[in-house]
Amino acid sequence: MKNLGLIDIGGTSIKFAEWKDNELKKLKPVPTPSTLNEFYEVLTDRVDQMKKDAQIIGVGISSPGAVNKKTGVIEGASAIPYIHNFEIQQALEEKFGLPVSIENDANCAALAELDSGAGKDVDSLVFLIIGTGVGGSVIVNHKIWHGAHLFGGEFGFMLSDDKHILSNMGTSVNVAKRYNASSTPVSNYSGKEVFDLAKNGDKRAQKEVQTMYYSLAKGIYNLQYSFDPELVVLGGAVSNNPDLIPAVDEEIEKIRDIVEIASIKPKVVACHYTDEANLRGALVDFGQTYPEK
Repeated sequence: MKNLGLIDIGGTSIKFAEWKDNELKKLKPVPTPSTLNEFYEVLTDRVDQMKKDAQIIGVGISSPGAVNKKTGVIEGASAIPYIHNFEIQQALEEKFGLPVSIENDANCAALAELDSGAGKDVDSLVFLIIGTGVGGSVIVNHKIWHGAHLFGGEFGFMLSDDKHILSNMGTSVNVAKRYNASSTPVSNYSGKEVFDLAKNGDKRAQKEVQTMYYSLAKGIYNLQYSFDPELVVLGGAVSNNPDLIPAVDEEIEKIRDIVEIASIKPKVVACHYTDEANLRGALVDFGQTYPEK
């Protein structure tokens, strides 16, 4: 891959990097601007500098929202409303004077794992990002499956039971919410603190943590038997918890014991990349968007 500029648009900050001589060089991030004009000014200034420093031939961008690769429009909604629902890819290409690729941030993270991370040896994977909610990506034959309505990978909308979706049941944030709400008086523990309480024998905390593990296991089991990926990769801060993968595997085994016909056990691993994932994935997406570059 030739030298590229890379941008990761986030709700609070925008990260920049150069891909130069086959190495990723991270640059100083900036706070996310509050207006579109400021946004253009910041990005154009940084890209112009990367043109001088690294002779970049294009720009790969990781973005929130539902990116329509056919139209160059970021559909949906995010914490940055001014980037949505117009032909932003074309606008940026005109301002940069360079080809631009844009892909959803979760899809970028998945592409990074596929290219050189936890999924580097497979052709297909499901990537779950566990944060405030649950999102992610589906990759089939090295390509993102965007879906008919750009909802591919929105795993958090799956039902965990008759009333609750996976985003409500499968995150440490909601483990804390449920635990705190059932406390008398109402408490204010973080997810990590509730996990610590569970390790120290708190029965209510153990119940909520087990609910999270079971909900994730159920979602992963259903995804395995829907898409049949080679690998399931878990991302987000909770993926650093050494108990996560063994606990989810244990819950998957319980499900397989119930569904005796289920011969395939999902292979679940933690992600390799953390803060670099979106930038590295934007690099991969640029290569797929412009294979001739």
